[in-house]
Amino acid sequence: MSPKTIKVTYWVLNIIFCLFHVGDAYGGLSKAQAGVDAMNAMGYPIYLMGFLAVLKLLGVIALLQNKFKTIKEWAFAGFSFTLIGATVSHICVNDPVMFIVMPIVLLVLLFALYYFWRRMEQAQPQLA
Repeated sequence: MSPKTIKVTYWVLNIIFCLFHVGDAYGGLSKAQAGVDAMNAMGYPIYLMGFLAVLKLLGVIALLQNKFKTIKEWAFAGFSFTLIGATVSHICVNDPVMFIVMPIVLLVLLFALYYFWRRMEQAQPQLA
């Protein structure tokens, strides 16, 4: 795979992933009724929505920048923990399959994003 293909794939995956999480963060900050209902069903306090929304926005900023690589690694880890936790939470309250599959799909997208980021980092000297 050419370095240009790797870079384009990375940025497409990054934009898709980040747009989803910006939308999710907006729902959390605005206390969207669907989010409130989900938090109540899982037994989580509503104030957690705003906190998680701010963390998601910070994570999106970390994923979109390329200067601070350690911060970016932490963002990948944070999103992984969040998506695994969401999957387990939905399983534990017997939510419909759609609610269980969605975080898994996003986790796979995140893993693909991480893979292409690492490939892009390795190919970086070739792009300069």
